[in-house]
Amino acid sequence: MQDMGTENRDSHDALVSENAQLRSRLEHLEAIIDKVPAMLYTSNNSKKAINWCNGRLTETLGYSREEIITLGVEFFRQVTHPEDASILTISQQSFRDKKGMFGGVMRVRRRGSNEWFWVVGLGVPFTFDQQGNVVDVVCVFLDFSNAIDTGNQISEALRVVLRRRNEDVLNKLTAREKDIFTLAARGHNNKEIAEKLNLSRYTIETHRKNIRLKLKVRNTPELVALAKQIGLQ
Repeated sequence: MQDMGTENRDSHDALVSENAQLRSRLEHLEAIIDKVPAMLYTSNNSKKAINWCNGRLTETLGYSREEIITLGVEFFRQVTHPEDASILTISQQSFRDKKGMFGGVMRVRRRGSNEWFWVVGLGVPFTFDQQGNVVDVVCVFLDFSNAIDTGNQISEALRVVLRRRNEDVLNKLTAREKDIFTLAARGHNNKEIAEKLNLSRYTIETHRKNIRLKLKVRNTPELVALAKQIGLQ
């Protein structure tokens, strides 16, 4: 029989060995996360501030992890193209609305550089408060320029994605709403649309209101912009 001292030593040695194995696995996982060919980070959705990021993000954009965390939302302002800055607000609101995923493309640049490059990103809720509201979001961004080996496939993939998106947009509308949407996108006002479709102006106004609600646009310029995106003009 083993005495108590021997049993304690065996138990201690087993714990030390298990701890060493866990540490090794953790270090291996951290190395993978830092070297994976994608920029990963988590951010507080209400503050739009990064609270963790991997090594790839710091290497690609030229900021240290400490600088990124300290800068908060200012970091996004410094690296994001001005014309794409609204995407950050849209993504923030989408998670407030409890959307399960937000994805898109935008332009960013490395610190000290004047050249912008395209990235594609996806974000999903990561942590929640007691009311079920999203607190933190985990995001991944891929540099499009690193995928030039498959240029033809990228072009085809974008065509397929945009076609499906366009179909999704139009499928939300009735046949009559599609007609009005198309005419409005071409610059016709309510009176002109009413005359073309032999409908009352009030009917056209009602349809346009329903179209805006379905497509989640606030005004005519946004409606026209959406129509342009899906190729209706």
